[in-house]
Amino acid sequence: MNPGNGAKRSGVRPKSCGGHPMRLLPCLSLLIGTLAEAAEPESITVMVLGTFHMANPGKDMHNQQVDDVLAAPRQKELTALSEALAKFHPTRVAVEGRADLTTERYAKFLAGTLPASRNEVVQVGFRLAQRVGLKEVHGIDYDGQFPYEAVAAFAKAHGLEALLASVNEKIAAQVKAQTGVLAEKGIAGELRFLNDPARLAHDNDFYRVLLRVGAGAEQPGAELLTAWYGRNFQICARLLQISAPGDRVMVLYGYGHAFLLRQFVRETPGLRLAEPNDYLPK
Repeated sequence: MNPGNGAKRSGVRPKSCGGHPMRLLPCLSLLIGTLAEAAEPESITVMVLGTFHMANPGKDMHNQQVDDVLAAPRQKELTALSEALAKFHPTRVAVEGRADLTTERYAKFLAGTLPASRNEVVQVGFRLAQRVGLKEVHGIDYDGQFPYEAVAAFAKAHGLEALLASVNEKIAAQVKAQTGVLAEKGIAGELRFLNDPARLAHDNDFYRVLLRVGAGAEQPGAELLTAWYGRNFQICARLLQISAPGDRVMVLYGYGHAFLLRQFVRETPGLRLAEPNDYLPK
């Protein structure tokens, strides 16, 4: 008589993981896989929302002129925007601002004592955080250098002015297009335009073209690119350090940073990228 099929007994013997050593192997593999899966921490979901500067600070090389976002029609749009972004269910909101100043200003915002501000940090970031009940907004900015003057000087001295003019014309054309989208489709429409993955795929072209500006030991284009990447890595480090497994983080930053911030999220273990255009109003 085959002991494996043994005589009938009271109780039911499990069909899987029988006494034979070879039959235990699949069960052990399943158990190990289950334990490993349970031990793996939850991923951090990050939405990078690239935005235009709503308060017209004029600090970039190319600046879009934006109408008054405190006007009633724009406030209505911003309310709808906040409602839409709330469906992402963020557990943290991180913004382009100093940590200490952001903490101070958000506390005043919650208390109703912050003076009226057109800044997108307030109009989008603070508004969203308040809507979903967050007690804190994280400022993760780092004030890096942008040594463009050295690039322009080298280009002028070495006959590369046409190269710089070409890339700057493209950026100026995009800023003009953004202005048109804002006028026609509103704030959410421009944000959808800025955060279109197909457009963002080419949003680092300007910096890569600057690598042509230099020769030998003098490399102003490479130095500018290094400074730009350095600033963004500082931002990424702060983003990672304020996040915990299971978090859903909405990052609000000037759209020029979106390319590198998105790349960081895609390439960093434990992070998962969420697309803002899946949530922005149409």
